[in-house]
Amino acid sequence: MRKSITRAVTVAAPVVAAIVFGGCGVNDEPASTPTTADAGAQTTQSGVTEITEPEQPEPEPEPAQIVVRDGTPVGGVARLEYERGERICFTVVSDTADEVHVHGFDLAKDVAAGESARFDFRADFEGVFEVELEGAHVQIAELRIEP
Repeated sequence: MRKSITRAVTVAAPVVAAIVFGGCGVNDEPASTPTTADAGAQTTQSGVTEITEPEQPEPEPEPAQIVVRDGTPVGGVARLEYERGERICFTVVSDTADEVHVHGFDLAKDVAAGESARFDFRADFEGVFEVELEGAHVQIAELRIEP
């Protein structure tokens, strides 16, 4: 009889330990201490762990391309339309050297002959703004920002 009790305790002990310590009961405490790997996990007051996706960086916008040949924009003045708060991203490719100036935002970049200048900024306010080759006094784009 003693053998069967010992065997029952030996078999039952791991099962009891799993139930008591395995987190399957009323215990609302987290099973482990959160680590940096758990940064997106939050435990609510009811003890439910919610997994949230980490905030992703804003996707890189596809830049509009304005090509300038012989001092004038190919295809005419480009029309660039955005909503307030959006990222404005465009590239000017020119066969002549000049300064590209975005009026209203007071942004300017030099573009070398055969090179490009990239603009990437936030549409902080509404309006219609001229983008021009400053030295040549030639408008190459109209930037329209709507509410």
